[in-house]
Amino acid sequence: MFTYLKPGIRERLVNENKLFRIDADGNRLDAEVAGSSGQRIVNLLGPIPLPLARGEEHTTANWYATVRATELAEVENLASNLREQGGQHLFAALASSMAVNSVMEIGNAATSASPIVRVHSNCLTGDIFGSMRCECGPQLDAAIDRIARDPEGGYIVYMAGHEGRGIGLWAKAATYLLQDAGENTYQANRSLGLPDDSRDFSDAAYLLKYFGRKRPLRLLTNNPKKIEDLTALGVVNLTRVKHVSGVTCFNRRYLEAKREWGHSLEDSDIT
Repeated sequence: MFTYLKPGIRERLVNENKLFRIDADGNRLDAEVAGSSGQRIVNLLGPIPLPLARGEEHTTANWYATVRATELAEVENLASNLREQGGQHLFAALASSMAVNSVMEIGNAATSASPIVRVHSNCLTGDIFGSMRCECGPQLDAAIDRIARDPEGGYIVYMAGHEGRGIGLWAKAATYLLQDAGENTYQANRSLGLPDDSRDFSDAAYLLKYFGRKRPLRLLTNNPKKIEDLTALGVVNLTRVKHVSGVTCFNRRYLEAKREWGHSLEDSDIT
């Protein structure tokens, strides 16, 4: 039901409440009851203690890995076929069949009255390579530090399928070349025939409903559209908190394009 885990391991994790499911409203579901047809279900593994060396605080988070039930069902079928073929290397094919999102619970988030939340779109170039063409890496570090320092604590919701505002790494690389030729980040998307922003925040909404438990949440973002999208998906207790970090001469034009597109950024934020 959950993944290609061995049945005995799966049963143990379910019994330990480390493997569970939630629905689109953030309600926890019985592990053994199948969802109705068309029902959106997200599976979670955790909490898993995760010491973090990002930012300055070096805090420890509780990490939850999350994935949609539909994607796991596809992986289960693929895993059965791969077992029949044999060959350990073949299981690498499983990784391409599902986007595994993450939630990191930091500090007193579970008991606080108003946790801080950062819904962060994955960015290989910024988060991993440290690219200064965007501000993604510094924003992630700053969010972890800000949440760790706040008495209320909070959550990082890390969205794995959001590379390049949803267009994927290959297309994102092409937009970089178009940007180097003079286009801004949104013009480059349009030149490729792609949307300005194609990110799907539905999984983030389900997770915020579950972990937020109807509490008021402070969302670290400069993007009003993110608030609009999450609110439309039923997360109605959000307050936007400005989150500016990592401004350099390399990404100033990129940030100016964001501001023109609708991000709440002042001249003083990007100079």
